Amino acid sequence: MSKKELAKRYLLFVVGLFFSGLGVAFSKHGAIGVTPISSIPNIVNLRVPALSMGTLLIFWNCILVTGQILILRKKFKIVNILQIPLSLLFGLFTDFGLFLFKAIPIDPYFWRIICVVLGTLFLGFGIAIQVVANVIMNSGEAFVKAVSDTINKEFGNVKVVFDICNVVAAIILSLIFFGKIEGTREGTIIAALTLGFVVKFMTPRIKPILMKFIEG
Repeated sequence: MSKKELAKRYLLFVVGLFFSGLGVAFSKHGAIGVTPISSIPNIVNLRVPALSMGTLLIFWNCILVTGQILILRKKFKIVNILQIPLSLLFGLFTDFGLFLFKAIPIDPYFWRIICVVLGTLFLGFGIAIQVVANVIMNSGEAFVKAVSDTINKEFGNVKVVFDICNVVAAIILSLIFFGKIEGTREGTIIAALTLGFVVKFMTPRIKPILMKFIEG
């Protein structure tokens, strides 16, 4: 792979992060739940609003990278350290999206659903771009892969368990912080059930266009 092609792939990955950040921001703005992997930062943000959602996502992604290092040890590839600066961009893009969308009404309830749907579409589009870029995995999926490779279990099954653990942890934190379930609602379920289908639908449709850019 030439340096020019590699640079284009990383550029696309950053574009994918931008759309992913907007997707998380849309879902967060709707206030009826975010994706499973963002659920823990979301709850902490509700408890400590002085820490922005983007900042907490950066912290969370750094924890996931640390987890990869502890699990893989010598098998951890140094290139995966790039997940940290890329996570920083993702957090900044999320906060930028929240700034952009703050004027969008979320009442009546219908608008909250619209925000979740748009958030899922934006996030799915962003992930699809990252898949086509094919340079590095985001920290969440890389953590799941590290676990699945280590315990020799199918990636998809480990991903399901990982998502469930994120949601359960978010619910437990919510009960500790507020005495009731906050922040993990129907929007989380919608995102969990539909995001994979959105990515699967979009990836083959945008790949020919993006590959022309990469190879051009």
